[in-house]
Amino acid sequence: MLQVKGIHTYYGSIAALKGITLAIGEGEIVALLGRNGAGKTTLLNTISGFLEPEQGEILFENQRINGLPPHQVAEKRIAHVPEGRRIFFELTVQANLEIGAYQSWGDRKRRMEKVMEIFPILRDRLKQLGGTLSGGEQQMLAVGRGLMADPKCLLLDEPSLGLAPLIIETLFKAIDTINRNGVTILLIEQNAILALELAKRAYIIQNGILVSEGLASDLGNTDLIRKAYLGLKKN
Repeated sequence: MLQVKGIHTYYGSIAALKGITLAIGEGEIVALLGRNGAGKTTLLNTISGFLEPEQGEILFENQRINGLPPHQVAEKRIAHVPEGRRIFFELTVQANLEIGAYQSWGDRKRRMEKVMEIFPILRDRLKQLGGTLSGGEQQMLAVGRGLMADPKCLLLDEPSLGLAPLIIETLFKAIDTINRNGVTILLIEQNAILALELAKRAYIIQNGILVSEGLASDLGNTDLIRKAYLGLKKN
């Protein structure tokens, strides 16, 4: 479904991505892991059109999308849930969700109901301002807003960041449900253990270069990779 081929992305003269190549099949959850500053968010921003690569190409359903502005990438049914939630604090939960459906307004009620099924707590918060929600509820709202775009592919950037363990567990169950409902997911996640448990496959990035890839179960059991790139110790 999504192919990234030889992507080089720069910030000024600094190379942030150096020849990144990866592929995500329809219906997969694929994790992209690495330490802070490795280039994970840069890759999502490049896929979404917020950054334009200097070299390489990005294909979605065999159509080239690099060079398109973000709203046209979104029209391809690629939804990006950015790090830090970035909801509209001064708008209600309902308004935040409806903004997610701005490009295809017609069946927003059906989509809203799907979001309520995945995140039932938001049903009781529809009239509240986004800024009054807890951190976990704000993250659910951010993911729900992405789902309002009826995506085929969902890009999730650090969804568990700053959340309590119980909320993270609830959120990851929701992500699994979203995938089972037919949405392909590229997941950036600081909690490598949870990400590798959820994902089918994973890529590991360091200093803008992919250093390893494979089945998530295999990568999680490789001691060298756990220590060098994921910051994990052997159990």
